[in-house]
Amino acid sequence: MIGQLRGIIIEKTPPTLLLDVHGVGYELSLPMSSFYKLPATGEEVTLHTQLLIRDDGHHLFGFASKSERALFREMLKATGVGPKLALTILSGLSVERFLRCVESGDVATLIKLPGVGRKTAERLLLELRGRLDQWQLPVSSDLPAIAQTVEETFIRAPSAEEDAVAALIALGYKDTQAATAVKKVAKAGMSSEELIRNALKAML
Repeated sequence: MIGQLRGIIIEKTPPTLLLDVHGVGYELSLPMSSFYKLPATGEEVTLHTQLLIRDDGHHLFGFASKSERALFREMLKATGVGPKLALTILSGLSVERFLRCVESGDVATLIKLPGVGRKTAERLLLELRGRLDQWQLPVSSDLPAIAQTVEETFIRAPSAEEDAVAALIALGYKDTQAATAVKKVAKAGMSSEELIRNALKAML
């Protein structure tokens, strides 16, 4: 089991990261909540990881905090929730916000996320309610409750806009929905991470 990796960031293509660990390049998928916390390319970072071995290959996931990884693991135990959907949920909601959804049975917030229908949301809340009872809600979150906003005509950095749209599509949003959301919030000079953060908030 690979539980943690520390290395140099080679490439960032939200929501995927390529990490150089002593000459070996590890490709990891991260929720956007963790992606926002990454340092610049060429800098060192430590990530908590989860390795999933499936018929189609080995998939490595990275997280900025142990609480995100723990919640990811709990989600995978729920019926009908795979790693892609779990990453989408963590990208749209902070750990604190998700716990509050579970606590209050807030189906309405969950169904705003792509791939989360009403039945899936209800089943997820029901299955996790008992397992997350022991989790304590933090007084305040170091992440935004919902991943946050960007604004209008993105002309000077088209590559960042394209990266943002690609990342949203990878998270499960439809092409037109992702492009519209990014265009709505985009401003010249914004990074792809800023675009994604704000586009996600605008869609919730």
